[in-house]
Amino acid sequence: MLLLIGLVLVIVALAFLVLTTALGAGQTTGVARSLELIENRPVTAREVARHDLAGRDRILAPILESTRGLGRRLTPSGAMARMTLSLDRAGNPPAWTVERILGAKGALLFVGVLVGILVAGLSVRGLLYAAVGAALLFWLPDLLVYNAGLRRQDELRKGLADALDMLTVCVEAGQGFDAALLQVARAAKGPISGEFARALSEIQIGRTRGEAFSALGDRATAPEVKNFVSALVQADRLGLPVGAVLREQANNMRLVRRQRAEEKAQKVTVKILFPLLLCIFPALFIVVIGPGAIRMIQVFSHLGR
Repeated sequence: MLLLIGLVLVIVALAFLVLTTALGAGQTTGVARSLELIENRPVTAREVARHDLAGRDRILAPILESTRGLGRRLTPSGAMARMTLSLDRAGNPPAWTVERILGAKGALLFVGVLVGILVAGLSVRGLLYAAVGAALLFWLPDLLVYNAGLRRQDELRKGLADALDMLTVCVEAGQGFDAALLQVARAAKGPISGEFARALSEIQIGRTRGEAFSALGDRATAPEVKNFVSALVQADRLGLPVGAVLREQANNMRLVRRQRAEEKAQKVTVKILFPLLLCIFPALFIVVIGPGAIRMIQVFSHLGR
């Protein structure tokens, strides 16, 4: 018991030391700080920026910065590249960066340990709970990023058909491919507009069309998007007319969308079975059979007398 108490106190002391170091980093102390106060010198740019931030950012940012090193050390070597790819597939949300995710993972590791000890106490079970809670909370940011990526890929797949129809119409109307791509990026809705705008920006800074769309295919996981990107890259390499390729891809996209809608419609009968069995049928049985069952009980009770 004394060993466990000592271990918990050491962990708390280390966490307090890390947080104190992070909160005090970048600030002058001692004689330098006294001279600044005497001379009434203006504060540094970092202090000005820190005071301009909201209270949440002033508190959370130093904590995440201090726990970032712990998250980086506990993350496997190849996980950084996978995390970057997951963020690309999730659309690179402004509040989510690799550094912030690493800081959140380190902070949640401490939270998992403290929660496990508070729930089960200082015992072997408490250490087990702390280890399980730390592991679950440590991988929670990865799970959230992966889930956001899945939702965005589904929206990307849904918006590709309309965007491809618009792109085909613009190209067949006489616009160049880059101008048509810009038109679709401005008019389309959803993640597909952002992906087309990013591909167009990469083309404008010097990348070839095949390289830009190959990168788009790497960021996408939906089969429809990958098929469209593969056909477009192949047409660019072979010198095929883009309008004919887009027309064929648009026709295939309509067929795939119709087949996917039929598949979802056929799944409805199976999905509605469980609500019927668990919610509707019991209530129906009570309403229909209940009065008859009560009447039968009353009749048989009188016969017994």
